[in-house]
Amino acid sequence: MTFSIHGLAVARGIAIGRAVLVASSRVDVAHYFIGAEEVESEIQRVRSARNAVAEEIHRLQQTIVAMGPKEAPHELSALLDVHLMLLQDEDLISGVKHWITERLYNAEWALTTQLEVLGRQFDEMEDEYLRGRKADLEQVADRVLRQLKGVPSPVAPPVGGRRKTQQDLLLDDATDVPLVLVAHDLSPADMLQFKQSVFAGFVTDVGGRNSHTAIVARSMDIPAVVGARSASQLVRQDDWVIIDGDAGVMIVDPSPIILAEYGFKQRQGELERGRLARLRHTPALTLDGQKIELLANIELPEDASAALLAGSVGVGLFRSEFLFMGRRGQLPGEEEQYLAYRKAVEGMQGLPVTIRTIDVGADKPLDDSRRDAAHLNPALGLRAIRWSLAEPQMFLTQLRAILRAAAHGKVRLLVPMLAHASEIRQTLSLIDFARAELDNRGVASGRVEVGAMIEIPAAALILPTFLKYFDFLSIGTNDLIQYTLAIDRADESVAHLYDPLHPAVLRLVADTIAAGTAAGKHVSVCGEMAGDVAFTRLLLGLGLRSFSMHPAQVLAVKQEVLRADTTRLAAWARQVVEAEDPSAVFTA
Repeated sequence: MTFSIHGLAVARGIAIGRAVLVASSRVDVAHYFIGAEEVESEIQRVRSARNAVAEEIHRLQQTIVAMGPKEAPHELSALLDVHLMLLQDEDLISGVKHWITERLYNAEWALTTQLEVLGRQFDEMEDEYLRGRKADLEQVADRVLRQLKGVPSPVAPPVGGRRKTQQDLLLDDATDVPLVLVAHDLSPADMLQFKQSVFAGFVTDVGGRNSHTAIVARSMDIPAVVGARSASQLVRQDDWVIIDGDAGVMIVDPSPIILAEYGFKQRQGELERGRLARLRHTPALTLDGQKIELLANIELPEDASAALLAGSVGVGLFRSEFLFMGRRGQLPGEEEQYLAYRKAVEGMQGLPVTIRTIDVGADKPLDDSRRDAAHLNPALGLRAIRWSLAEPQMFLTQLRAILRAAAHGKVRLLVPMLAHASEIRQTLSLIDFARAELDNRGVASGRVEVGAMIEIPAAALILPTFLKYFDFLSIGTNDLIQYTLAIDRADESVAHLYDPLHPAVLRLVADTIAAGTAAGKHVSVCGEMAGDVAFTRLLLGLGLRSFSMHPAQVLAVKQEVLRADTTRLAAWARQVVEAEDPSAVFTA
């Protein structure tokens, strides 16, 4: 019987194949108390299991290197780096020791208890990406638990030998039957078990648009749906399924008519991807001759290769905070940061790299001393530039590293969450001070353009002040929408009110673009709107000439650019912005 399961669309395209169920990763954990004389031996059990998992991860990384980028993209290696970092996390280690020593819990019980404690901290984080790292922590803990219990990996092999159905007769003319993964969640090891040449797509019960599973899916260009709730319980091993990565839907046991329809869509999608690939080296020019800058957003220095491969002309957003995550009081020093930024700059082969200063704080503390602080409204608290200005030595260390990296290529420095003239002046003063420190040490540095994020309504309303001090502006639409509408899009009860087409949001975006253009200053958009082809024509009509997005979205946006005539779009875009109900004009 045909039925559908809905989730989140995270990687576009259509996949049709037999379901391969990945068994639940949860391990049954015994709860019992140990004797005081057993404390050291239990701690040693945890230490041995953790070391064994670390060795497994190192072996997986070696496998990735041997496989090459086509079969195992660099995102998998970066994900394993995160898992190693979490494995060494001091909060996890000390917490497990605490439960064993103070409560006399057995090793497995202590690990799962500490996982619950840390999981609640992740749930309270305002940042969607960091909140999504809870799944990585759970995967790491699961691997340690399996080592403690001697339980093998849950990845299930494909099952064959079923009686052929009408669907089989339609699809089994191919030599290799395509496979689709259905799982509660997927770890890096699971992803390596099923390389791009083996599986056509996957569905998971959990996960968000910025989960690592979603990121890997986008990097491998395979259809995926996450957050599909109970998909792994409803689908049977070897069922025929369809993944519609565009709509975020999985269709189970489709009829021949539905199969034929989606088979046509799949072939059309493959032709479209082929056409997009041919645009990689085509200049991004509109029909009326406007040159459009298409940039990439990256999280790690290694992402530079993906940005180049996508045909981007630079990095519009390097999220530097990922170098700081999970350090627990041992923040990266100047040299470590310098080498990371330099690697990204050199990896872009002379193209510009925009490095955003650290965007953490309040809900995402970087050391234990802040963990007990009360932050009733973390999104409105001591975060981003506010946190940096409150920790000037940390901030100066980062600024020196960025300035040093600028000696190796074109670097733009981007400052997040500014709202006050006093913050602007203090930030610029610290940049000058960091450069003076390097000069006094005789260390080479490079010139940087300094820009500001426009992500708070207050910033968008005092644009003359920002344009006076900064070389360029970058509109962070994700936070701008959230702060303008007072909406936490992670809160399911109000997420439906998160609206990029709200008149207030559109006016702030339009005014920022117009003011920057009039002042001769470079303006870009680096939020989700930049990579959503549904908004490309609108942003072009408003005068935007620089877009920054995930590398996987560059070619699709470029196609929209090549088809656009900005002279004709301008009047329509103004109508959308001035309408009482912009969505009605937008879709008309």
